[in-house]
Amino acid sequence: MDKKYCYDYPRPAVTVDVVAVAGTSYEDARILLIKRMKPPFQDMWALPGGFAEMDEDIETTAVRELEEETGLSGVEVYQIGAFGKVGRDPRHRTITVAFLSCLEATAEVEGNDDASDARWFSANDLPDLAFDHADILKQGMNLWRSMKR
Repeated sequence: MDKKYCYDYPRPAVTVDVVAVAGTSYEDARILLIKRMKPPFQDMWALPGGFAEMDEDIETTAVRELEEETGLSGVEVYQIGAFGKVGRDPRHRTITVAFLSCLEATAEVEGNDDASDARWFSANDLPDLAFDHADILKQGMNLWRSMKR
């Protein structure tokens, strides 16, 4: 049975973003990024992620979006936190729940769905990122470092 949702007031959209880190130390850490195929921020690098479906848990959204955009599957994710700065998405009011995925080594990835490319970048040499993904990445790397101690 399909649920219909009707509200008399505006509400934000919910998305997820995933900080996927491969490596055992900051010196060899690699970050998985996707190149956005569509506006906003078309052709810019970003964290893999996307919109939550109405019938899925937010963690499931993170795992699904990571696989859809990069082909990376079978990974665990840990919630980093929520990011909801007004204006973070120029399309509309969007709140994202960010996740961290820790891998020992890089895996083969390929841009799919609405990502034209997917690549691993050195944590020490990252391109400019779309949205507020630099802030999300910073918080994700802080959590990753604390987990490595």
